[in-house]
Amino acid sequence: MSDFTAEERERQEIAFWSESEEERPGTFSVDLLTHKMSEGRIFLEKLIQFSDSFNNASTIIELGGGQCWASCMVKAQVGERATVIGTDIAPDAIASVTQWERVFDTKLDRTEACRSYTTPFDDDSVDLVFTFAAAHHFGAHRRTLEEIARILRPGGRALYLHEPGCRDWIYRAALRRVMAKRPVVPEDVLRYRHLMELGQEAGLIPELHYAPTTTYRGGVETVYYLGLQRLPPLQRLLPCTFDMVFNKP
Repeated sequence: MSDFTAEERERQEIAFWSESEEERPGTFSVDLLTHKMSEGRIFLEKLIQFSDSFNNASTIIELGGGQCWASCMVKAQVGERATVIGTDIAPDAIASVTQWERVFDTKLDRTEACRSYTTPFDDDSVDLVFTFAAAHHFGAHRRTLEEIARILRPGGRALYLHEPGCRDWIYRAALRRVMAKRPVVPEDVLRYRHLMELGQEAGLIPELHYAPTTTYRGGVETVYYLGLQRLPPLQRLLPCTFDMVFNKP
């Protein structure tokens, strides 16, 4: 695991949303909109890929949503068919959700500032939980998956979408690269086997899907992920973005 303790990760995450020149409350720029909606192209791919999960759920919760623009995209798609709730650990992240509601001409049913492992939702009350490029910021994976298992209804599922992942043997090298790329907040690389084991221990059934998209990549990354696309065995060997589905029996 990374060298940050869970408490240190949380403090830095909360501070980021209060202090960031680009993303603290009250700031909204063309650069921010362009960056988030470039990521939105990837999230749109996920909405299409997992359309059955999103369209058939009556209650949807995002964990670690930051400003919750992804939740707003979901709400714009499902409309009144589902209750959509955005959450993040940082109140100052949640405070900016109204600007994304205006962008997507929608309104979330509810927002909550809470940790991924201590949510205010009832047992067996949620059909779908999702994260988008956020679970690798969580420090308490075991507790988070236990919390997800608690709030999901039987037959519900959780989606960890567009996460950086790797095998155990290359973890340290992969982590150094990720931390160097974005040192502002604690980052991690999720180890497939470890995450699946934690899901199983929480009573969930995990499914791993390698997802080497080239959408919104830099030049070198595009070449790398094109190689992973064309040589699928490399996806199982080298670091690769992935989606993981956790089903609750």
